Amino acid sequence: MAQSRALDDGTADDGRRDLAAMIVPLGRALMAAESPVLRAHGLSMWAYSVLLALGEEPVRTQNALAQAIGADKTRIIGVLDGLQERGLIERRPDPGDRRVRLLSLTAEGRRLRDSAQAGIREREARLLARLPAADRAAFLRALRTLSSLPEDEIIDPE
Repeated sequence: MAQSRALDDGTADDGRRDLAAMIVPLGRALMAAESPVLRAHGLSMWAYSVLLALGEEPVRTQNALAQAIGADKTRIIGVLDGLQERGLIERRPDPGDRRVRLLSLTAEGRRLRDSAQAGIREREARLLARLPAADRAAFLRALRTLSSLPEDEIIDPE
């Protein structure tokens, strides 16, 4: 067991690794676990991210969508083209500004998104089952809280 020791700034070192050192490898492993599910549904990680983001808000601009999923807007154009060709999303001009494209999921897009998400959630459930129920609930609650923080509050919390 790691012993606590005082750091130069007077805080205690509890022996744990930094958050990013724990979260990044876990995130990579989770994405690797999701890959077979996404492949089975004919989706890339970016395509799945688009389907999830459109599910949260039925219609949004391509620019807003790119910002929401952390992608460059030029990078997702090909993803959107592929999803539209498969009949999973619709893109139409905004009646208020014809230069802007509004996006929405089709019924087939919702079905595919829900099916892929169910497969991913099954894999997550097996991982989360390693935690006692109270720890699992607390972990998910904490993760929701931290992941909903604006990026600037994480980068510069003062």
